Amino acid sequence: MFVALVQSTVAKGRITSIDVSAAQAVPGVLAVLTHEDAPRLGDVAEELLVLQSDRVQYAGQPVAVVVAETSEVARDAVGRVVVRYDAQRPDVDLRADRDDLYPPEKLMGGFETDSVIGDVDAALAAAPVSVDVTYETPNEHNNPIEMHATVARWDGDVLRMWDANQGPHNLVPVITEAFGITADQLHITSPYVGGAFGSKAFTHVHQLIAGMAAKVTGRTVKVELTRQQMFSLVGHRTPTIQRLRLGALPDGTMTAISHEVVEHTSQNAEFAEQTATATRLMYAAPARRTTHRLAKLDVPAPTIMRAPGEAPGMYALESAVDELAEALGMDPVELRLRNEPERDPERDVPWSTRNLVACLRQGAERFGWADRDPRPGVRADGRWLVGTGVAASTYPTRRRPSQARIEAVPGKPFVVSIDASDIGTGAWTALTQIAADALGVPMDDVDLRIGDSRLPKASGAGGSTGITSWGPAIIAAAQELRDREVPPGGLTVTGSSGPGDEAEQYSSHAFGAHFAEVRVDRDSGEVRVPRMTAVFAAGRIINPTTARSQFLGGMTMGLSMALHEEAVLDATHGHYANHDLAEYHVATNADVGEVDISWVDEVDELHNPLGAKGIGEVGIVGSAAAIGNAYAHATGRRVRDLPLTPDKFFR
Repeated sequence: MFVALVQSTVAKGRITSIDVSAAQAVPGVLAVLTHEDAPRLGDVAEELLVLQSDRVQYAGQPVAVVVAETSEVARDAVGRVVVRYDAQRPDVDLRADRDDLYPPEKLMGGFETDSVIGDVDAALAAAPVSVDVTYETPNEHNNPIEMHATVARWDGDVLRMWDANQGPHNLVPVITEAFGITADQLHITSPYVGGAFGSKAFTHVHQLIAGMAAKVTGRTVKVELTRQQMFSLVGHRTPTIQRLRLGALPDGTMTAISHEVVEHTSQNAEFAEQTATATRLMYAAPARRTTHRLAKLDVPAPTIMRAPGEAPGMYALESAVDELAEALGMDPVELRLRNEPERDPERDVPWSTRNLVACLRQGAERFGWADRDPRPGVRADGRWLVGTGVAASTYPTRRRPSQARIEAVPGKPFVVSIDASDIGTGAWTALTQIAADALGVPMDDVDLRIGDSRLPKASGAGGSTGITSWGPAIIAAAQELRDREVPPGGLTVTGSSGPGDEAEQYSSHAFGAHFAEVRVDRDSGEVRVPRMTAVFAAGRIINPTTARSQFLGGMTMGLSMALHEEAVLDATHGHYANHDLAEYHVATNADVGEVDISWVDEVDELHNPLGAKGIGEVGIVGSAAAIGNAYAHATGRRVRDLPLTPDKFFR
C-alpha cells in the first residue's frame, strides 16, 4: 500500500474542517486519516505529534494521510481532500533587532549558550586595530539524492520498518514511545542509505505516519517523501546573523574576539545550533565572548546539517579574520599562524595533537600562496577578475558508546555485527578493513553486518563520530576473541568502547586549511572556482580512497554553500518558495574545478585506539570562507551574505 500526504497550505492557524468523503470514494483508497481519527501517539516531542490536533504550526505540515493500493491513486485522492483553515499571518522574519530574541538553555550538543573570558568590551575599545562586521547565512537544506522513505508493517504487536536513516538505534526510543511498544517489538533495518547529511539522523513525522497507516490498514505500507516535501518535513540548517568584532595589536596579535549569533527555531521545537562554538577555541585572544540568541518563528523545525554550527560559524569567523588581515596590511596566513592557541582556552586542557600550523604551511606551499599579489582586484584574465583566499577549518573529534559482536566458527568467515550505518561514507569498506586487521585475517574472511536495530547497539552516523566510535568496539571484540580458543561449535564474543578519561584530560579536534582561487566575470557577475587546495590533520587515515572522497564531498558542499544554496521563505505565506532542485541550486560537476587534497601524518591514540579522527565534516567547514575571501580579493568587494550569486557583484 502507498501513502500520500495532504499538507497544510497555511503556516499558522487552525483547521476548521476537513472533508475526506471525495477522497474515500476513489476506487483503491483504503483509508484517509486526519487529526479526528488517527491513532493517538505517546509522549513524543511536539514537532512529531502528527495528526494529533487541529493546530497548524508551519507550511507543509501534514494534515491528512491517504492510504491506497497504488501511489497514483493515493496522489489523486490527496487532491480531493478539502481542508479549511482559520489562518493567521505567519512570522518568519529573522532580524537581529527583534525584541523577542532569547537565549536557549543549552545549545545543540550540550554546549553552553554563551561564553566569556576577560573584559571583551574594554579590550575591543583599547585595540589599535579592529573590525566590526556582520555576516549572514541563509536557510539551507540537506537534500540527499535518495529521498526519505519508510516501509512499515505490523506483525502482530511487532512493528517492522525498512527505513533510510543514519542509525536504527537513534529511532528506537521515539518510535517505541510513540506506539507504546518495547524495543523488542520494534525491528528497523537500514543497511544502505543514499546520502543524509544530518537529515536522516533523527525521527521525522513520515516514519510515524508509516507506522500509523500500517496499524490502521493492517497492511504493509510505503511512505516516500517527494523532493518538495523534504523542504518542510525533514529539517534544514537555520539561517544566521553573526556579528564579529575583532581587536588586534599592529603586529597582528589578537586581543579580543566577540561573536554574537542570531538564528531561528520553530514554534514546536527548540533547536539551537552551536554556531559560535568553534570561535571559542580557534585563536589565542585573551578576551573573548560568544553568544547565541533565538527567534521562535512559524517555520518547520531545523535540524543538523553537515558540520552543524561550525560550517556557518567558521564562515563568518574566517571571513572576519580575513578582514582584520586587510585592516592590518598583513598576510592572512601569517595572521592565523601568529594567533594559534596552545591550549583549549575554555577548558584549560592541552590539545591532543594539534596540527593547524602544519596544515596552513603545507597548504600554502601546495597552493602557491607565496606568489599571491596581496592587493585586491589587481589580477585579471580578460573579463575575469582573479583572486585567491584562505580559511582555517576545525571540527571536534568525539567518540560515543558502541558495541560490536563477532561470531567465529572454524572454517567460516568471521561474522562481525554492529548497528553502524553507511550513509555513503564507505563504512562498509572501512569497518571490514578494521575488523580484518584486528582479527589478522584477509578482508574476504569478514562478513560484516550493519544497519539493523537487532544488532549490537552503536552510535549513529553523525558528528564525525562513526569510525572513531565503531572501530574501537570492533577492535575490543576482536581482542576478546583472540584471547580465547574457538571450539568446534564456534564462539561468540562482544566488545564495547566509548569515551574515557581522555575526554576530560584533552581537547581533541581535527583541523584543516583551505585555499581557493576564484574568478568573477566583470560583465555578468558569474563566479567560478577553478581550483581548491586543502590539507587536513585528522589522525590516522583508515582508507585513503574513501577518505579523499569524504574530504572532496565536504569541500564540494562548502563550494555549494558559497555559490548557490539558499532556501527563500515567502514572508506572506511562510513556505519555501524554491522547494525543489530546479530552483534550490546545488553544486554540480561543472562547478568543481581542480581539487588538491592531502593530509598531514598524524596518529592520535590519545583520542581512541585507532588513532583516527572523524573526517566527515571538517572538509566543509572552511571551504565557503576560503571562496568568499578569494571573491573579495578578486573584486575588492566584500559580500557578507551568502550565497555569492551574480547579482551581488553589482550591488
